[in-house]
Amino acid sequence: MSGLKAAFMKEGAFRQELFLCVILVPLAFYFGKSGLEKAMLLGSLMLVLIVELLNSAVEATVDRISKDQHELAGQAKDMGSAAVFLSLLNVVIVWLLILT
Repeated sequence: MSGLKAAFMKEGAFRQELFLCVILVPLAFYFGKSGLEKAMLLGSLMLVLIVELLNSAVEATVDRISKDQHELAGQAKDMGSAAVFLSLLNVVIVWLLILT
């Protein structure tokens, strides 16, 4: 629970994604016709939060090791951000496929 609290207090992106979930979770229950559709809609949202938490953990670890610019540190942060982007793209794809 302390990890969720830290993410909420210190990570703006996590708060934005959580806000997105607050809006979309009720819609998932409304638009999902079956249990499987509801699970897919909700699971895609949960995946974004999970990936954002892992990305924040990577960034915190890299920053803890050194604040100096380093190619590998930049790559690690960029890859974490790319993972978040892909998880958000997954939300769009899943929701479009189910709602159309």
